[in-house]
Amino acid sequence: MSGLNLPSFDLKIKKQNNKNYVFDRLRKQFTRLTPEEYVRQHFINYLIEYKNYSEALMANEVVIEVGNMKKRCDTVLYDKFLNPVLIVEYKSPAVKITQETFDQIVVYNTTLRVPWLMVSNGLEHFCCRIDYETGSYGFQPQIPYYDELF
Repeated sequence: MSGLNLPSFDLKIKKQNNKNYVFDRLRKQFTRLTPEEYVRQHFINYLIEYKNYSEALMANEVVIEVGNMKKRCDTVLYDKFLNPVLIVEYKSPAVKITQETFDQIVVYNTTLRVPWLMVSNGLEHFCCRIDYETGSYGFQPQIPYYDELF
């Protein structure tokens, strides 16, 4: 796997049936190590270790209903009252982040209505704050610390 624009850390990896699996600290289980999962694990580590996000308030692969369809949010962050406040969408480092990527996360947000959206391919990271009162949004110059989300 290529280097990312995120701090490195020691992944817990095991091999089973000639496939690599990585330990997901949020799901507390091993999951298939794909390029997207590699990004997810590094980004989650960054949020927890460098931006003071609470591991206990984050969840991976959160199932939501959009219309009559079930979708999965890559990562959702909750506040201390367990209200969702942030959705993160991950892509492989080989995938360029485009408007289509943001369209995907915006669809998820029609259900959750969170004020924060993040997208990362491990090389580029985008963070957007939505102001529902004014109907506006703005991209942030950097990933905020947990306490800056409120």
